[in-house]
Amino acid sequence: MSGEQILEADLTWTGDGFEAGIQVAIGEGGRIERVGALGLPARRLERRALLPGMVNAHSHAFQRGLRGRGERFPEDAGSFWSWRREMYQLVADLDAESFHRLTVAAFREMRAAGITAVGEFHYLHHTAGERDWALDELVLEAAREAGIRLVLLNAFYRRGGFDAPLAGAQERFATPTETAYWAQMARLAARVDGAGQRLGAVAHSVRAASPDEIASLWREAVRRDLVFHIHLEEQRREIEDCVAAHGAAPLALLLDHLAPDSRFTAVHCTHSRAPELRRLLAGGGRICLCPLTEANLGDGIPDLPTMLSSAASLSLGTDSNSRISMTEEMRWLEYVQRLARERRGVVRDGGGRCAAPLFRIATEGGAASLGLAAGRIAAGCWADLLALDLDHSSLADADRDRLLEAFVFGAADGAIAATAVGGRWSAE
Repeated sequence: MSGEQILEADLTWTGDGFEAGIQVAIGEGGRIERVGALGLPARRLERRALLPGMVNAHSHAFQRGLRGRGERFPEDAGSFWSWRREMYQLVADLDAESFHRLTVAAFREMRAAGITAVGEFHYLHHTAGERDWALDELVLEAAREAGIRLVLLNAFYRRGGFDAPLAGAQERFATPTETAYWAQMARLAARVDGAGQRLGAVAHSVRAASPDEIASLWREAVRRDLVFHIHLEEQRREIEDCVAAHGAAPLALLLDHLAPDSRFTAVHCTHSRAPELRRLLAGGGRICLCPLTEANLGDGIPDLPTMLSSAASLSLGTDSNSRISMTEEMRWLEYVQRLARERRGVVRDGGGRCAAPLFRIATEGGAASLGLAAGRIAAGCWADLLALDLDHSSLADADRDRLLEAFVFGAADGAIAATAVGGRWSAE
C-alpha cells in the first residue's frame, strides 16, 4: 500500500454501535491513523458497513484435511480419542506439499469468513522420518500467500503422554529439548514478516510437557515478551490422568507452578472448576473457547458464566477447522449455554445486548490473546477490516440499530463482501 487512504462506508462500527459519516484514515504502514468525521475526500464504500476484522485465536490449519473424515461410527459412539486416531492418520499421510496446500486453503477460507488475523497453534513440525522443522516455515509461506495476519504459536511437544514417549505419528511433533525449541524459535524469528507475522510460545498440553518444562517455557516467554498458549482441560480423561500422575488437575497444577498474566491463554478449559478459573482470570490470564470443535468432538460444556466475570479475557478459535465461520463460533458460544441453562442471553452486556459482547470476544478478545493491535477501528490499530454487504439477503430489513444482531445471529458468511489486512483489500 502506498500513500494514505481515507475510507468512508455507509455505516462504521464504533465499538458501541454503527454510525454514518465516519471516515477512517489509514497510513502508508497499514495502521489506522485517524477515525471520525474528518471531512476529507474519501474512497466511498457504497452499501457497505465497516467493522474490524475478526481474530481467530486458535487454529490447527492442517486439520482442515479431516473435513468429512471421522464422522461415521459403525462400532460405538465416538469421542475425542477416536477422533485423535483419525488425526494421527492424517498426519501420517501428509507430505510438505499437501500440508502447505491445506494450510493455504484454511487461511483463505478464514479471510472469506471475515477473519483477518489467526493464531496458528502449530505442532506438526517435521516431514516424515526427519527432524527437519521443515513445516514451520511453510506456515509462514501459507499466511503470506493467503494474505492473513499470522501469529505462529509454535509448540513444544516432547512426550506422548504423562508416562509415555512419542510414538508413531507423534514423532513428527517432536521438540526433544527446550534448547532445541528456542533454537528453532530463533531461526523462525529471522524469517517472519515483521509487519504481518510474529511468534508466540506454546506448550502443547500437560500431556506433552512436564509442569517444570511448562513453567520454564513460560518464564522464557515472559522474558522475551511473547504470548504463551496451552491446551488445558478439554477432556475429562486428561484431568483424570493428570491427577493420577501429579495429584492435581492440569489448571490447578499449573497455577501452582507459574503465575499467569495477560500473555497467558488457556485453550478450552471445558472441564475447569470455578475456583481455578477465578484464579487464572484474577491474575490476568485468558481463555480461548472453540465452540464448533468442542461440540463436534463432544468435549462438554464449559462454565461460561464464571468465565464471563472477566469477559474481556475471552477469545474464540476455529481449532480443527471442520467449519470455518466466526459468526457460527459466536452463535454456538451463546446457543450451547442457552440449551444447557434453558434461558436466553447468557453472554450479554450491561445494556442486555448479546451481539456486541460476542463480537468483542471475536475481535478485541482474540487480538488481546495474540498480542496484536487489532480488533478495533481505532487510531494505532492495524487496518484489519471487514466490509458487510448491506444488500445481502441475510441482512435484509436490518436497520443500523439491529445490524450487528442480524450479522452475528442471522447472516451467512456471504454477507462479508471483502476484508482488508493492513489496509490491503481482498477483491470484492
